[in-house]
Amino acid sequence: MKICAESDIEPGSAVRVVVDGTPIAVVRDSTGTVHAIGDTCTHGDISLAEGFVEDDTLECWAHGSRFSLVTGKPITLPAYDAVPVFAVSIVDGDVFIDPTPVVIP
Repeated sequence: MKICAESDIEPGSAVRVVVDGTPIAVVRDSTGTVHAIGDTCTHGDISLAEGFVEDDTLECWAHGSRFSLVTGKPITLPAYDAVPVFAVSIVDGDVFIDPTPVVIP
């Protein structure tokens, strides 16, 4: 599903979208790579897209849990459950997301 233009997401920032009822944080890391992870922190009902992008992580602004943009796994406490990760493709400058979570081994 087309989400937005790649240029709509600044490097080091995140935006919240809802795809088929699923809240997703679309994140452009500091290198310019676009990622998509579940937007709800597993520690609390907080939008991760309102947090802070650092390297390949997204930090929840409320309690400081950092999640890997690659695996969805928390890097720091208090969260201990992963958020889902979604496949992203860039086609002709547009960001597309598959709303089916990727299975991470």
